[in-house]
Amino acid sequence: MSTYRDLAHRGSARATVLRTVGTRERRSHLTAPRVPTVGIDIGGTKVMAGVVDADGTILEQLKTETPDKSKSPKVVEDTIVELVLDLSDRHDVHAVGIGAAGWVDADRNRVLFAPHLSWRNEPLRDRLSGRLAVPVMVDNDANTAAWAEWRFGAGRGEDHLVMITLGTGIGGAILEDGQVKRGKYGVAGEFGHMQVVPGGHRCPCGNRGCWEQYSSGNALVREARELAAADSPVAYNLIDRVQGNVHDITGPLITQLAREGDAMCVELLGDIGQWLGVGIANLAAALDPSCFVVGGGVSAADDLLILPARDAFRRQLTGRGYRPEARITRAQLGPEAGMVGAADLARLVARRFRRAKRRRVERYERYERYAQERRTGDDQAAVTSQESPS
Repeated sequence: MSTYRDLAHRGSARATVLRTVGTRERRSHLTAPRVPTVGIDIGGTKVMAGVVDADGTILEQLKTETPDKSKSPKVVEDTIVELVLDLSDRHDVHAVGIGAAGWVDADRNRVLFAPHLSWRNEPLRDRLSGRLAVPVMVDNDANTAAWAEWRFGAGRGEDHLVMITLGTGIGGAILEDGQVKRGKYGVAGEFGHMQVVPGGHRCPCGNRGCWEQYSSGNALVREARELAAADSPVAYNLIDRVQGNVHDITGPLITQLAREGDAMCVELLGDIGQWLGVGIANLAAALDPSCFVVGGGVSAADDLLILPARDAFRRQLTGRGYRPEARITRAQLGPEAGMVGAADLARLVARRFRRAKRRRVERYERYERYAQERRTGDDQAAVTSQESPS
């Protein structure tokens, strides 16, 4: 990146390049420049940044806490800039990709809404590209994670892929023929807010019965805490583990106890998995993909979650027994998927930026040659004039 810092004031040329990107990433990764780029994954609690090469290998990675959401958007942007500049001191970075936990518009410039950050219609790409000397790409974090799994992970070789990210809530993304399907307004893939139980649990989005209220990290912890607060006999092991402090019950703790054989925790993860399978069956009816990739923090439960999901999927699938079944698999890249995918998508922008820079260099070289020829011609004319008799 240091080699590009002298271009920081040429924003108009960079903006022209960025506008040409559009949605033309289909297959273009095959011809993208094999240059290092930075991927940024922004969540409600952490900001993860890493330099990633063209094979999806993380060359260096940094993490920091996300600034408090009550602070201005500029505070988060300052954090991103600091991480990028830190990495650029040791790597020649050609572009920056941002995976944001929020709704990103179709132009991939503005974060329309981020539930865990103070971004509301925030022009994140323009703000950051104005401060960094390389092009910036912004996308939803589930889209970037899905892209990474399709390129380097569990979704390799698939033409129609749906990714479901199970964390605090449920996110998702759709890839078809090597292209992320973002929808008309850029907010496709918000599967967590499909209504599966009319009049069910209230969701922070304002509706009731959303899928993520039954199959997510929040749902898992809510059920466990309710049983513990009721002093249920089946929860005694969990209560002992947190020494009676119900608020210390977390998703990773439940998963750990389930792996140790705690019957209640196994049952809770099975319930989450059953609801996961129901939602996947609905998505299969609507989208008919060949593969569902399940990622996010809750997917760490592995077969304790995936096996019940597969079972419920087969029982709920429309036309079961008379149609091919999509495979359901756990994501392979773990929590770094969003960062890796953001960096790889940014590489497509880097190609166009490099072409534009090369054209500017060529124009400059042509001008220098022309100027040198003029100077040489003027010098020769002056010598001839001095040598000629008066």
